[in-house]
Amino acid sequence: VQLVESGGGLAQAGGSLRLSCAASGSFYIINTMGWFRQAPGKQRELVATITSGGDTNYADSVKGRFTISRDNAKNTVSLQMNSLNPEDTAVYYCNADYYYIGIGDSRSWGQGTQVTVSS
Repeated sequence: VQLVESGGGLAQAGGSLRLSCAASGSFYIINTMGWFRQAPGKQRELVATITSGGDTNYADSVKGRFTISRDNAKNTVSLQMNSLNPEDTAVYYCNADYYYIGIGDSRSWGQGTQVTVSS
């Protein structure tokens, strides 16, 4: 499964950005999709995930500000980020856990998209 992200960029504190990720490939069933981020000098951390049934999970630091959504028919996942602050500055990675038909479970990552929030 290939994941391609879009929508990163520069925002001011208090502003908004929307990230999108599209999955492509053949012979797979996607289970959970999500977003992770990695700031300079820090480990990659979970931001939000969403199951195929629509159950969501958020990091405490983004609850109430970020919203993850998904279109199962199009194999896309989006992250609406509101009330951004400089601590949200990071490279954001799309992630998908999927079942590769006939082979088994696997995981894919996107290439990452930079989000920079200025104060």
